[in-house]
Amino acid sequence: MTKIGDAPGDKTANVLWFLPTHGDGRYLGTSLGAREVSLRYLAQIAQAADELGYFGVLLPTGRSCEDSWIVASALALLTRRLRFLVAVRPGLQSPAVAARMTATLDRILDGRLLINVVTGGDPVENKGDGIFLDHDERYAVTEEFLHIYARLLAGETVTFKGAHLHVEDSQLLFPPVQPGGPPLYFGGSSPAGQKIAAQTVQKYLTWGEPPAQVAEKIADMRARAAAVGRTLSYGIRLHVIVRETTAEAWAAAEKLIAHVDEATIAAAQKSFASMDSVGQRRMSALHQGRRGQLEISPNLWAGVGLVRGGAGTALVGDPDTVAERMREYIDAGIDTFILSGYPHLEEAYRVAELVLPRLPLAPTTLTPRSAASHRGPFGEIVGNAFAPPSASAS
Repeated sequence: MTKIGDAPGDKTANVLWFLPTHGDGRYLGTSLGAREVSLRYLAQIAQAADELGYFGVLLPTGRSCEDSWIVASALALLTRRLRFLVAVRPGLQSPAVAARMTATLDRILDGRLLINVVTGGDPVENKGDGIFLDHDERYAVTEEFLHIYARLLAGETVTFKGAHLHVEDSQLLFPPVQPGGPPLYFGGSSPAGQKIAAQTVQKYLTWGEPPAQVAEKIADMRARAAAVGRTLSYGIRLHVIVRETTAEAWAAAEKLIAHVDEATIAAAQKSFASMDSVGQRRMSALHQGRRGQLEISPNLWAGVGLVRGGAGTALVGDPDTVAERMREYIDAGIDTFILSGYPHLEEAYRVAELVLPRLPLAPTTLTPRSAASHRGPFGEIVGNAFAPPSASAS
């Protein structure tokens, strides 16, 4: 049995979508065109991603988001094959409680759970949550947490005493569906984070830096993992703005930030500057808070990062161009894309219908045609009499 989340075959990729539990709309940095992110709306996005064949969906975490575990639980029975990438938070959760939550949700999802290990890079938010540790101390907690958490999910009885965490005869009575527990996804650009990734997780994540920088990061992580006798797979978090023509796509990109003023940019960048996340600093350095030159690499646009933390870049272009840029990342070693776009419901369809058929997909990500249970999709019946002729994606 192949475990969900294992690296797909050579030069193929899985594609996940994103559930915007922290807000959605037609424009960034404004309430104009904003949408209420209700459970019904999130269900629309999750069910669309399920029908369209996406491998899974990422649920973000933090005080700006609805709780990812509760949302995933609510959506579990409304989807059929979609995986849910949900965060564990070392320092906020005990490893034993997190393991029980993980096993329970994996059973509810019948083995469709993926785990995102998030250490947290916003000191202000951390203090509000009761965490008063510096950057490297948080990663030290994460290392101890994962040592206990992974062993519990593997069925072991664990006694452990570290500098930060201590358990005695800890055990998991109800196992997860996936043997050994769901695969661990993890992103960390600092040496402390990279050390943990090399030693512990299955998939190392990066935000959407230019392909050359991503290739360098992957080469470094491969060497780190090899030094401890391990191999990793690699994923990337990106936004996408795809339209039928390149001109339309770039116009949509500009429209997305049309209502963002300089005061909003300055306030957002001040907030990001207070964080001790190396990954966030690398994202912010791509645009330096300025609108001047936002295309930082061919078809890679940093406009989202003017006001949004975390993933701040988008692939912009027509379907062939976006697919070509994604293949560049695949050639660099990426086998998993976690994509999003505004509004998330409509863009999920655009990406699935315009881009996915042009990609070398792993068998666990489907094109809309192969995901469908009927003989379509074929569009509207012509003249109430016959289906329109099929059209090649190319």
